[in-house]
Parts: sequence; C-alpha cells; structure tokens
Amino acid sequence: MKRDLVFEIGVEEIPSAPLYDAIAQLKSLATSTLGEYSLAFEDVRTYGSPRRLVLAVDGLAAKQKDRTTRHKGPAAKAAFGSDGAPTPAAAGFARSKGLDVSALEVGRDENGGEYVYAVVEQTGRETGEVLPEMLSRLAQALDWPKSMRWGSGETRFSRPVRWLLALYGHEVVDVEFAGLRAGRVTHGHRFLAPGPIDVPTAEEYPTAVGRGLVQYDHEARARTLRESIDAAARKMDATAVVHDKTFAEVVNLVEYPTVGVGRFDEEFLSVPREVLVTAMESHQRYFPLEARGGELLNAFVVAHNGDPARTDEIVAGHERVIRARLADAAFFYREDLSSSLEEYVGKLDGIVFQEKLGSLGAKVRRVEELARKIAEISEVGPEAGAAAVRAAHLCKADLVSHVVVEFPALQGVMGREYALASGESERVADAIFEHYMPRYAGDAVPPSQAGRVLSAADKLDTICGIFAIGMAPTGSADPYALRRSALGVLSIQIDGELAIGLDAAISAALEGYQDALEGLDSQQTGRAVKEFVVGRLEGVLRDRGHAYDTVSAVLAVADDDPSDAISRCAALTPFRSREEIADLSVAFTRARNLSVPQLGTECDAAIMGTEEAALADALAEAEERAVVSLDAGDYRAALGVLAGLRGPIDAFFDSVLVMDEDEVLRNNRLRLLNRFVALFERFADFSRLAG
Repeated sequence: MKRDLVFEIGVEEIPSAPLYDAIAQLKSLATSTLGEYSLAFEDVRTYGSPRRLVLAVDGLAAKQKDRTTRHKGPAAKAAFGSDGAPTPAAAGFARSKGLDVSALEVGRDENGGEYVYAVVEQTGRETGEVLPEMLSRLAQALDWPKSMRWGSGETRFSRPVRWLLALYGHEVVDVEFAGLRAGRVTHGHRFLAPGPIDVPTAEEYPTAVGRGLVQYDHEARARTLRESIDAAARKMDATAVVHDKTFAEVVNLVEYPTVGVGRFDEEFLSVPREVLVTAMESHQRYFPLEARGGELLNAFVVAHNGDPARTDEIVAGHERVIRARLADAAFFYREDLSSSLEEYVGKLDGIVFQEKLGSLGAKVRRVEELARKIAEISEVGPEAGAAAVRAAHLCKADLVSHVVVEFPALQGVMGREYALASGESERVADAIFEHYMPRYAGDAVPPSQAGRVLSAADKLDTICGIFAIGMAPTGSADPYALRRSALGVLSIQIDGELAIGLDAAISAALEGYQDALEGLDSQQTGRAVKEFVVGRLEGVLRDRGHAYDTVSAVLAVADDDPSDAISRCAALTPFRSREEIADLSVAFTRARNLSVPQLGTECDAAIMGTEEAALADALAEAEERAVVSLDAGDYRAALGVLAGLRGPIDAFFDSVLVMDEDEVLRNNRLRLLNRFVALFERFADFSRLAG
C-alpha cells in the first residue's frame, strides 16, 4: 500500500541563496536516489524556510521492485579450464555475487567475446527498511558553498542541525544524521510558537507545521509576502519598488511574513533616488514606495519575522536604523559635491587596478586613448567621439567618492550624477553611466554612441591587459570576469552596431600596453585574445539557433566582424534545407582539396574543353553577381548565385580529369578550381558543413 513520506531537517537559520540551491538539490537528489533504490512514487516536492529543509514524497510504494541484474565476469577461457572445470577466477566471481559457481552463464558481449555472467535475482525489500539509509545519504549528499562543523561531531552542513523528523505514513523512519535520530516532532516559529509539535502522520505534516505559525513552502511564502507588500502599498496610494533579488532574499529570511510601513524624514529626498533605494534595499532589505507619478516617497515597506501584534514597535526600530543610514548617505553625498568630478581623477593614481598593470589612473589614460581610436575607426561622429573621450577621462572618478565607497553598486550611477553637478554635458554624463553596460547576459547595450565606444574600450583594455600578463581564464576560473566582458563587447558590436572589427579593436587596445609591459608580444597576445573572443562569439551564434557546423563554416572566413557573422549565419541556416546544399558542400570540399592556391586564378580559355569553358563562363557571371550581393550584405541573394553553380561544377567533375599528365592542362584546371573555391570562400568554408 502506498504511503506519503516527509523528511524534515531542522537547522539554525540558513542564508537565503544557499537555501534556494539546497531546495533544488534535494529534489534532484531525491528523484534520482528513489530510482536507484527501485522505489516507485507519484511525486517529489521539496521546500525550505530559514530553519528547515523539507522533502515530501507522495504515493511512495510499500516495497522495492524486484530486480534482475546481469553482471559480467571474467572471460570464459579464464573462467573454465580445458577440462571444463571452473577456475578460481570463476569461483571468486560467483562468490562475490552470492551465487554457486554452477549458476554462472556463458554468453557473448557486444564485441562477440565469450564471458561468464552472473544473473542475480533481488527481491525488493520493504520501504521502511530502505528509507533510513536512503534519507541519511540524501542529507549527507547536499553540497553547500560554505559548510561548518559544530560541537564534537564531524558532520558538515550549512548551519548546525537541531532536529530531524521522518515519517512514512504514520511510522517514524529511524534516520540518523549529524548525531541526531529522527522522530515525529517538529518545531514551530522561533518567536511565535517556539515549542515542539507532535506530527501524527506524514499526511498531517502541513497542518501541524501550520499550527506552529510556519510557512515552510517557500513559494506559498513568496505569494503571501508579495500580496502583503502590495496591500500595504495600496493603503499608501503608492507602488512598492520590488527588485527580484531583494524580494527573493527576504522570502528566505522569514518563516511567517508580516509587513509594516515605515517612514523617514522628507529632507532625505533631496539625495538622489538611487542612493536612497540602495540604502534601503542592499543594507536593510526594505521595499521603497513611490507615488503614482513614479517619484520616490519618504516611506518604505519592511517585512519582519516577529509578532504581528508588535509590528508598530518593530517598524519604529527600523525607522531609527534607516534614519541613521540615510543621514550617513546624505552626508557623503554633500561631501562629494564639494569637489568637482575632475578633482577625483588625480586620486585614481593611488588605487591599484592590477599589480602588474599599474594603477586605475593608468587604466583611465589607456581607455581614454583607446576610446579615441575606436571612435575614429567606427566613425561614430565628432560629437559622440569627443563625448566618449571626455567620459573616458572621468569614468572611474566616482570610485573614490564617499558614496560609492559606501555603496559600491552605485559606481557609474554616481559618476553620472557628479558629472552633471560638475557642469559636464548630458552626453558625457550618460556615457559615464553606460560604460558599465551590459553588466550581465541579457542586459541592454549602452543606448548612446559615446557609451558604446567607451564601454567597448574599457572592456577591451581589461581583456587585453589580463591576457598580456598571462592570466587568461582557465576552466571555470575567471577572476576578472573576462568572459562577461567579451560577451559585452560582442553585444555592443552586434546589437549596438558599433562598426569596428575585432582585429583592429584588439590591436588598438594592445598598443596601450607597449610601454607599460616590457617584452610584450602583441601579435601572440592578440591572437590569443581574438581566439578567446571568437570562442564567445561561437556560443552567441549557437544560442541564436545556428548549428555548430554552420557557425564553424561562417567563422572560418568571417570571424573579424560579429555583426557580419550573424548575417551570414542567418542566411545560411535556412538555405541548408535546400537540396543543392549537400552537393555544393561536397563539390566545394573536392575542389578545395585539389586546389593549389599558389598557382593563382588566371586561366587560359584557349586550352579549355567544353565543360571547362562552361564552368569558367558560369564563374565569370556568378562572380559579377555575387560580389554585388556580398558587398551589399545581401547574403541570401549571394547564396542563390552560388547555388546556380551546382550544374556547371558537377558537369566539370564528371567529364574532366583535373590531374592530367599534361602539366599545362593540369595547372589550368587547378587555377579554375582555385577561382571556384575563392568565390565560395568569400561567403563561408562549405567543407565544414556536416551535410
């Protein structure tokens, strides 16, 4: 008869992010482990709150399934002597499987070799017998980013384990973990219902925990919290500013969420909105309130884990805390405004960017020069170029401001504020803010041309510098986030339409290190950087739905311009569904294998036969039409032109002996193939297509 299972690990408060990960881990581990133990079930669910991690299995079978397993043993010739008698090898193998040697079978493996096999019949055990071992394994298998030991025990867990509950139907599962033995007792809310709670059956677990004023279901807790925040905001005729990261963290800071509305002095609203929001969110986990027009109010929503009846007192305590926080922020902001942003630039020479690459001030000077070069190469226009260069000069200055030292997340944000306060143009101020974009995968590229130029310059300087000192990313180690920077540069080139090739951009960036790094091999470093960036570009193209061989074929001839590579892939991917693509790929590969590039492409029409002349005429027409399409970026049309060469090239290979004994004829035919290959390679390397 099926029964439900519940397994609860009671702990001291687990940090929010590791708790989410543990909930997901536990579900995956439980699902796979139940399969490993041959236990049938209807559903597996996992939950978590700050003080508990819960596994619930619905409809768990009463016993394991019976299993028949066939184990491969030694080769037959080693298992039996010439007289057919079993050898010690056979006897030992049979004994290891709990069988008599006479029960061994001889059979062939997938390669045709003869081996002995042991067929073991296993009768399924009762589920109650299996669960103690299985649940203990699950608890031990959880992987925490940081774990600890406590007391005299050796068990490692995110936080000390205080109780275990394990019920299979009405029966207690005798699980041991962390020096504790499971029972049927859970514990309620630490403050609201701190005593032990008896749980009669697994099915009654939700009701029993509910009596303890605990919402152990994190998703239900999130819904309750969100509804409470929205309701509190509506009473203020306002909207709560709820960022996903802050909200997710707060969900796992409470077991029974209650919200209240706090207020702070209106005078603090003179401080930039971003400073106030950051102070409330990152330090205190509050949710700021804004009016219908979007302006920030001097109010916030706070979620707490205490007695709902004491919400007013709890909120008053939070108001005292935020008042002090905002007073500090306002003081720092006013202090920063007492100096111009330009005055902060000089302080950057005293801050190390990277030990071997010098100060942050040196980086700024390199980025300033690189922004000038990128603006010139990409032809963004004199106004945008000048703004990018000026913004480059100022872009890191806010890092030494009081506000950013206190709130590092506001770098760039305060740079824009202080630039405007110092009299810089909006174009320059916006570029300072935008040069950190895109900050992560999926983030927007800088909206302005000046911002795109500066962002690319800053990221390329970092990538090239770190590669130049031999600290390129290895495996999963990427301490300088170069992969993210490379993806940012590609996004700016592709989605931001910044017209600069990778070769030119990388070369310009490495020029900034010539004097700073003695013995720098710019060519070797440049190749390594490009290979790294193109590796990211390959991932971008595949993420956009293009097959690996399509990407490989295109990047073989168009790896310098990411936007161009995107366009070529977009044309080639649908073209591959047409019949002629396979024949063209084979013909191209054959032609390129025979071609001798050093012979050139100039052919003598006077010594050509009929099929050679037909191919030459078709090539002449195709070259004229394809070049126009390729130069215009009309790659679909260009592919159509190339497809038209299928007939002439097939006829050529069917009737012409390329490697003729006559050297003059042979070389003339090879030059014709060189010409064919050269035309195709203006689009892609078709030999890389799998078919």
